[in-house]
Amino acid sequence: MELLEICRQAKEVKQRIAALSTGQKNDALLAVADKLIKRRDRLTEANALDMENGRKNRMPEGLLDRLLLTDHRIEQMAEGLRQVVGLEDPVGEVLSMKKRPNGLMIGQKRVPLGVIGIIYESRPNVTADAFGLCFKTGNVVVLRGGKDAIHSNGAIVACIQEALEERGIPKEAICLITDTSRETARELMHMNGYVDVLIPRGGAGLIRTVVEHATIPVIETGTGNCHIYVDESADPDMALAIVCNAKTQRIGVCNACESLLVHEKIAAGFLPALERKLAEKQVEIRADEAARAVLGDASNVVPAEEADWGKEYLDYKISVKTVGSVEEAIAHINRYNTGHSEAIVTNDYARAQKFLDEVDAAAVYVNASTRFTDGFEFGFGAEIGISTQKLHARGPMGLLALTSTKYVIYGNGQVRE
Repeated sequence: MELLEICRQAKEVKQRIAALSTGQKNDALLAVADKLIKRRDRLTEANALDMENGRKNRMPEGLLDRLLLTDHRIEQMAEGLRQVVGLEDPVGEVLSMKKRPNGLMIGQKRVPLGVIGIIYESRPNVTADAFGLCFKTGNVVVLRGGKDAIHSNGAIVACIQEALEERGIPKEAICLITDTSRETARELMHMNGYVDVLIPRGGAGLIRTVVEHATIPVIETGTGNCHIYVDESADPDMALAIVCNAKTQRIGVCNACESLLVHEKIAAGFLPALERKLAEKQVEIRADEAARAVLGDASNVVPAEEADWGKEYLDYKISVKTVGSVEEAIAHINRYNTGHSEAIVTNDYARAQKFLDEVDAAAVYVNASTRFTDGFEFGFGAEIGISTQKLHARGPMGLLALTSTKYVIYGNGQVRE
């Protein structure tokens, strides 16, 4: 099916989807969750084709990890949909209602955005997450995934559409663009009149392309050059656990730690212990001169270059810099970060508060791993992406981020003089 026809069908059903009751939406979401579990063999078989192609094409390990569907990850997708069911439906909420001197009652009410287009890369779980959040908020979603996950995405969408049709709901509530060419992606960016908003999820190149070329309004999701600053007052065991988790628990995700700052007063004691822990996972440390002086001839340590301070590796690599104060750490983070997630490990309350107040990012942590920046972990059930912009939505985008408002006005015959 050509792109124009896909978008036309999406627009055609958007009012029917917007009109569904909360009960109808929740019932359908539970059915989809059950269908994903029931069809898990079909999903893993399709994913195996994508994984085989990815290995043939020498896809980096971090991206292969993003692409992989296991029984556990399918169960997580289903659980994410069930969590969405348990969340309050924001559509129809009246935010305010005030009486004007002329007797008019003027209020605001939450409404769906309409048709949401999502361009994303090799993460098939996004397919289910995007559907769940868009559907709960009465939106239609048009998906354009990457060619690396086309079999996985197709199988997931087929399951969702099957469950919807069984409940008399238009299957076009979710549409998958199977042409993964760049030309089709560019064409989607110009589907004004059919698609109401576009959300890119993926690497810096994809996001930049969408922001620069789309004529549809864009909610920008950002890459994650996430930092952890280990303060001189930090508990060393806590700091080791947090850094190792944030760097190695999953390397191919945007909330992984890519850059570490360590106070110079504790570098001699902390960095060798960290190097040993990271060496167990074969993590390469790209260190500044002061850190290298402490780490000596460790085989996994190489000199850092200027480009390392602003890089999202999505790999078993981390940049390490020593700093003399929390002020220096904050200045470095605000210069090189991508506005995603930043953390401080400290036992000093004043420094923790300073870090929270002055670091410019969507999520700022004290004594916790950056890996928690996630819609599921934040209690949203799932997320549509993590916005690093400051308009409309910021941070993990759940249900509220997929709604807009309209004014509703009650009168009793008023006319303007």
